[in-house]
Amino acid sequence: MCPMPSAESTPASVREPDSVRPTREDAVAAAGSELIGGPLGRRALLGTSWWTPVRVIALVAIGMFALGLVQKAPCYNGAWFFGASSQYTHACYSDIPHLYQGRGFVDDLVPYFDKLPGDMEYLEYPVLTGVFMEVASWLTTGSGSIQHQEQWYWMVNAGMLMVCAVVIAVCVTRTHARRPWDGLLVALAPAFALTATINWDLLAVALTSAAVLMWSRMRPVAFGVLLGLATAAKLYPFLILGPLLVLCWRAGRWREFGKALGGASVAWLVVNLPVMLFAFDGWSKFYTFSQERGVDFGSFWLILVHNTDNPPSTETVNTLATLLMLLCCGAIAALTLIAPRRPRFAQLAFLIIAAFILTNKVYSPQYVLWLVPLAVLARPKWRDFLIWQACEVAYFLGIWMYLAYTTSGDAHKGLPTDGYHWAIGVHLLGTLFLCVMVVRDILMPDRDPVRQTGDDDPSGGVLDGARDVFVLGPAARTGQHLAHFEGPLVRWGAGRQTGGSLSANE
Repeated sequence: MCPMPSAESTPASVREPDSVRPTREDAVAAAGSELIGGPLGRRALLGTSWWTPVRVIALVAIGMFALGLVQKAPCYNGAWFFGASSQYTHACYSDIPHLYQGRGFVDDLVPYFDKLPGDMEYLEYPVLTGVFMEVASWLTTGSGSIQHQEQWYWMVNAGMLMVCAVVIAVCVTRTHARRPWDGLLVALAPAFALTATINWDLLAVALTSAAVLMWSRMRPVAFGVLLGLATAAKLYPFLILGPLLVLCWRAGRWREFGKALGGASVAWLVVNLPVMLFAFDGWSKFYTFSQERGVDFGSFWLILVHNTDNPPSTETVNTLATLLMLLCCGAIAALTLIAPRRPRFAQLAFLIIAAFILTNKVYSPQYVLWLVPLAVLARPKWRDFLIWQACEVAYFLGIWMYLAYTTSGDAHKGLPTDGYHWAIGVHLLGTLFLCVMVVRDILMPDRDPVRQTGDDDPSGGVLDGARDVFVLGPAARTGQHLAHFEGPLVRWGAGRQTGGSLSANE
């Protein structure tokens, strides 16, 4: 038996690389750290105490989530139940307490199987979200007034959603192994805290974040299963498979993509098939409702409808929005294949979800949750992230002030229609700004904060450091993928990165 090598005899080249500290790499992070005593010194001992990055970030996420609950206090104490506009003027609206009675949970109706009284015949949410809602109703006290039960239902859901929020923060922290402190961006994101308990989106976001973590750990089947479950909770996560397909095409990793697709398909079917077989009308309500829903809050389509004498029909908007999304998918695919260096998985995942948000006919304020973890992985730059978050907070306030205006009668307290259009514009511009920065990083890898420190694709799993087998355009020429990169590089096409530098001619 060979003896274990000692620390002294182990070559330095195989030791774990140092973690990237944002306070040393990012001027905004360094300035912000002054609030807690300034950047860490070079002799600080990291990872030698209980206060690891994962634990610190999880606690920060819990603290910010708690602040979000406090922000909802005016509604919890009455605005949800008394007065049409007070929940909007306090900017504390949530779907959760209203749907406890509105979707039959108070009457123990079974989602998808039992018809609902009123205009909405069945629950209009995907199956796994419906299960989440039903479990929360089982944990809600059935005694007392309706107001008391709705308050309980919201608190139970808030507790379950807080677990999802911590899972998201931890998964992002662990996805980029050398950049654990990027997870602070998720934990501290103001829009994240403000919108976390508006609806049940955090369930799908948590499953998607866990899926990305599994892909980074080279576990494509686990990635597929988690992504399939995420799609069973919300439709948007399946879009991530598109850019992953093109990345695997460029790297020739077809087997891994096949495993991921198979795992996603099986997981989605396991959740959906029983309801499809025995309650098809209830199961299909989410899809028919999404198709029949008219132009709604937050989209550029709403600005168009409000400013034209002959607004397009819902069918026309559906068609045009689909065409725009397909054009975005084509552009992202082309960008993937012609980029001088293969884009990182997180960059493309962010771009495809952002494209869906920008082209969709509705943008509810909690949809920002879909982008937060992907934005942190795609471009962990504090300045750009905070600019985008400021735009989202402005939209968060804008939509509630607009609803306060429309529900306050002749008093017209709040933001008029034109002002709300400006709020939509701020949201759109903020998201486009971050998209432009990510695209610039793809075309100019030396600008990418992740690659500036010598990594290739830490969230890419089997794609990390893999050799290209199919490239289009100028990048197809030998060595062209390094033409624009002057910073520290990894060994391209030589397996997982080892750090160090590489010249464009090597």
